[in-house]
Amino acid sequence: MQYGDAWELQRRLLEERISGALAEDTLIVVEHDHVITLGRKTTPENFKPQDIPVFQVERGGDATYHGPGQLVGYPIVRLPTPNVHAFVRTLEDVLIAATRAFGVDSGRVEGHTGVWVGGRKVASIGVAVSNWVTYHGFALNVNTDLSYFRLIKPCGLDPERMTSMSRVLGGDLPFEQVKKEVVSRFLQEFSPVLEQAASAPRKD
Repeated sequence: MQYGDAWELQRRLLEERISGALAEDTLIVVEHDHVITLGRKTTPENFKPQDIPVFQVERGGDATYHGPGQLVGYPIVRLPTPNVHAFVRTLEDVLIAATRAFGVDSGRVEGHTGVWVGGRKVASIGVAVSNWVTYHGFALNVNTDLSYFRLIKPCGLDPERMTSMSRVLGGDLPFEQVKKEVVSRFLQEFSPVLEQAASAPRKD
């Protein structure tokens, strides 16, 4: 899905979830064509105009790249408690569990959001929240062409600090299997939260 279409879909579902027209939380899982997105913390030195599409968006974080071979997830989730930090940590848990299922020794790095392998970043997370409903989300480098990260300073980092599951494991992975694993882990981590959210009274 083109990034602009996915962004429009997110915002429509966000408004429907806030209003109650959409009764259930939703996870959008996509691949994008080559695109750069700029979060709220992007500084001029971390980005220069490029020949691929660029979007200035509402999420937290800095500049990042999306493209083929990267699994992108956009959770439209009504938070049961106003704790965005806990939501982000749970997204990290989802991606750590999913990548470890394929033999990637992933984990956290103190002081840095996302999922890491040996000091290199394999997944980025940048969310936005409106009326305690989340949008934007995560990007997991599965079979991603990492050379595109050289167009920016991804998340304010040296581009060489980005990695992918395929680079770690020495070969491309079955993308659909990775996607299924991520969705399965998401459901395992979030189902109790989503059930609680669905039953919680709204505060208009």
